[in-house]
Amino acid sequence: MQSQEILKFFFEMGQLSRVKREGWRLLGIEHPESIADHTLRAAQIGWVLAKLEGYENPHEVAAILMFHDIGEARIGDIHKMANRYINADETRAVEEQTSRLGDMGAQVLGLWHQIEERSSTAGIIAKDADLLELAVRAREYIAQGFSDAEEWFQAAAQRIQTKSAKALMAELPNISPTAWWHGLKKID
Repeated sequence: MQSQEILKFFFEMGQLSRVKREGWRLLGIEHPESIADHTLRAAQIGWVLAKLEGYENPHEVAAILMFHDIGEARIGDIHKMANRYINADETRAVEEQTSRLGDMGAQVLGLWHQIEERSSTAGIIAKDADLLELAVRAREYIAQGFSDAEEWFQAAAQRIQTKSAKALMAELPNISPTAWWHGLKKID
């Protein structure tokens, strides 16, 4: 495999930091997170969720999530309303992206298929992590006054399958997105 093909892939993956999560713009959120922002937290959630589910290889779940939205480097983030009118071929995009990476590319494509098809335990956990990240983000936007994000929150909650993700979803409305730093301020 040629180094240049690997480097081109790296540059293309950098595009994910410039592609924004477009669905949030429907709510009036002017500067939504990037696909890369979403991917990082989804992978972190996926690793934790896999541990909570007792899955033997949480790294596999995190790897699935690292690559789950790579097609969006080429097709952008198409929200559900636009999807009503646009038929983007994300499978083709990911196949073309990974084809130039030889065996590694085939492995990345295999990871991508697991979440798209929920064809494995790891793929199911990864999809739940993807949805849980969406719900966590919605909870943050709700706290900022974007009450319509509740629809995104509820839609994610309805699609989650694992016991651990369901338990976390049930608790999510009961905690402030800023609760993590309360009590951490240094008092002189």
